[in-house]
Amino acid sequence: MPTLRHRFAFAALAVLLAACASKGPTQAHFDFGPLPQAPAVTSTAIAPLIVADMTGPASLDSERMQYRLLYADARQLRPYAYNQWTATPLQLLTQRLKARIAQAGVKVLATTDAAAGAMLLRTELDDFAHNFDSATASQGTITLRASVFAAHHLVDQKSFTRSVAAPTADAAGGARALADAADALSGDLLAWLATLPAPK
Repeated sequence: MPTLRHRFAFAALAVLLAACASKGPTQAHFDFGPLPQAPAVTSTAIAPLIVADMTGPASLDSERMQYRLLYADARQLRPYAYNQWTATPLQLLTQRLKARIAQAGVKVLATTDAAAGAMLLRTELDDFAHNFDSATASQGTITLRASVFAAHHLVDQKSFTRSVAAPTADAAGGARALADAADALSGDLLAWLATLPAPK
């Protein structure tokens, strides 16, 4: 028959195990990291630009990190259980795009400068996910549509897609691949903006 001391020991052990079980794995938070030293494109041919906040589906207006198993069910987005972004993909991409445009030597204006007749860049995010082709091979994929307006008239519109292989088949690898895809896509946008006529 257990003594009183044994009963206290069993009770303490049960409390300790319950605490460990309820704590669970440590949460990890990711962003795009520091801005790369060298800009993808350096251009002074692009007129001062207003960059509107990116829009997109409700599923991307959340800090959840998501992945897709293309080899199992390509239509299903699955959330990582213990990993998330520091901000929503829409916010992270807006911030990165503005930073990359400014880094390339283009003047980024505030939305209050719209009355001055500056060009306006609007972007809509269609896809932002860590896609697995197999259990060991994956890539970060970003697809968006960009539209440029001048004096409330559409100047041009174009869709962009970038996929970058993930260095590891986990959330950290997906975050790295998506950050690299965001920088590459920013370069594509800048190259396109340089081809557009300046507002009159």
